[in-house]
Amino acid sequence: MDTNSIPFFPEQASSIAGSVDALYAFLVLVTAFFSLLIAVLIVYFAVKYRRRSEDYIPGPVHGGLFLEIIWSVIPLGLSMVMFAWGAQIFFTESRPPADSMEIYVTGKQWMWKLQHMEGQREMNELHVPVNRNIKLTMTSEDVIHDFFVPAFRSKSDVVPGRYTTEWFRPTKVGEYHIFCAEYCGTRHSNMIGTVYVMEPAAYQAWLAGGSGQGSLAQKGEALFQQLGCSNCHLTDGQGRCPNLVGVFGKPQRTNAGVFVADASYVRESILNPGAKVVEGYQNIMPTFQGLVTEDGLQQLIEYVKSIGPTSGDSSGGGRINPGGAAAGGSSPPANRVDRNPKAGTPQSR
Repeated sequence: MDTNSIPFFPEQASSIAGSVDALYAFLVLVTAFFSLLIAVLIVYFAVKYRRRSEDYIPGPVHGGLFLEIIWSVIPLGLSMVMFAWGAQIFFTESRPPADSMEIYVTGKQWMWKLQHMEGQREMNELHVPVNRNIKLTMTSEDVIHDFFVPAFRSKSDVVPGRYTTEWFRPTKVGEYHIFCAEYCGTRHSNMIGTVYVMEPAAYQAWLAGGSGQGSLAQKGEALFQQLGCSNCHLTDGQGRCPNLVGVFGKPQRTNAGVFVADASYVRESILNPGAKVVEGYQNIMPTFQGLVTEDGLQQLIEYVKSIGPTSGDSSGGGRINPGGAAAGGSSPPANRVDRNPKAGTPQSR
């Protein structure tokens, strides 16, 4: 469906935009058809069955089973089509492809802050290459915001204290508006920005003109050392806190259950380390609430990702889990003693 000639439709500039517009057009057409049909029938029946005289008494009307089936089955079928179609689009939009380029977004009254993995930082602007899957990992420093790019037909709430994700695949080079679609205060209407979709070569040239301060992971490593986390998170697994190499993305057994060590898990471990303490470790990690900014949290998370095991190394271990005892790998503390099931003698690990 060509929507570019319809002024109330934004430009289609992403891979999902056509599907969203097709569903929306279907909903509008179905609604318009039945609204018109009902209006015509109301007028027709009002005229046909009007009271023709004060003495006129209409005869009894008995229900029609066939008619009742028709007006039940047709709306049910249409509703199921809408549900299935909408669910298919929802699942597509809620599952970023594995090869997506990741960018962090932080909402704050009344601006957008963005960080690229390569270290580039932007304010109210987002530069991305065309025909590349883009995944946004978003959080807020204050109230609920909503990152909305109409041309991409993508929007998602940006919530304080947690991460939400949004992804899109831009298909046209150009400039596209960013809006906050959630009322967030007196200057809500000023919380806008621009997405610049560029050719791959132009995007690489833009990246090359960055700050030169290193990638997010490198900044995270520096912050990790600055905070003194390396004193407890030792790479040999002999520290007081978990060994973290290869931890990210893996299930972790904690006192609160089993959780996957994703971005939200690492974030919580930094800010509230006692919430989920890895089995075999004590809750000795102090909170970094108020000491690490949102930008710093994102850098530390990327550092956790970057210290996965090398090829052929499945032993685990790691250097950063700023959540200390609350988040981390499977290696127990050095002073933990277990019994060797074969030899029957204590074995320290």
